[in-house]
Amino acid sequence: QVQLVESGGGLVQPGGSLRLSCAASVNIFSIYVMGWYRQAPGKERELVALITNSGTTNYADSVKGRFTISRDIAKNTVHLQMIGLNPEDTAVYYCNAKRSFDNSWGQGTQVTVSS
Repeated sequence: QVQLVESGGGLVQPGGSLRLSCAASVNIFSIYVMGWYRQAPGKERELVALITNSGTTNYADSVKGRFTISRDIAKNTVHLQMIGLNPEDTAVYYCNAKRSFDNSWGQGTQVTVSS
């Protein structure tokens, strides 16, 4: 299993920004896909954004144009830059790493958008 440590969550006002980070315990080139998921109270976990080891990205329709996933290969870290946050973005955000033989999750970081 890959150890994943998320950071950067918190409370932000509507329209604000946050940057989440996910530090992996292995070289991220060995990870086929890294992604950010979120789970709001009473809802299922959903994909927010992903990035493959070739650098291809994909986003949920609800966050396109507002969220950007990126990676720092030297630090084995994936970031999620979030702008234009609204209350519907409130959730626990989880980092995920998929290799051919395992699927790992971080512990989650809370993002709350409220005035």
